[in-house]
Amino acid sequence: MSNLRILVATKRVVDYAVKIRVNAAGSAVETANVKHSMNPFDEIGTEQAIQIKEAAAKSKTGTVEVIAVSCGPSKAQETLRTALAMGADRAIHVESDEELQPLAVAKLLKAVVEKEKPDMVILGKQAIDDDSNQTGQMLAGLLNWPQ
Repeated sequence: MSNLRILVATKRVVDYAVKIRVNAAGSAVETANVKHSMNPFDEIGTEQAIQIKEAAAKSKTGTVEVIAVSCGPSKAQETLRTALAMGADRAIHVESDEELQPLAVAKLLKAVVEKEKPDMVILGKQAIDDDSNQTGQMLAGLLNWPQ
């Protein structure tokens, strides 16, 4: 019987169904009073982790703990609640009021990985707000893990 711990990164983004507008200053997307949700690609990653958990439970081959993590303002807790409602076992919120760039998020996630000691980390392929597709690669490099 084996035990597996999976860490899943979840990002709060403007909901994919919202028609985005440029803010009054013309410098960014308007986010005030706009619906936010979990990044769709992170939702896929969360669902995959939960499917692994359910398959292990069904086959009685071990236990799987799914830990959702989100970095950002206090409103990121909404995203973590979504992950918990989907079936995650625990949630970790790394609170920051700063706008976090991919490298900063990768460093924060590295610290969480070092503390939680997961066997696997799942990140969505990219975030729909910035389309950077960098955090996963940076985290793998910082941890010296394969991707």
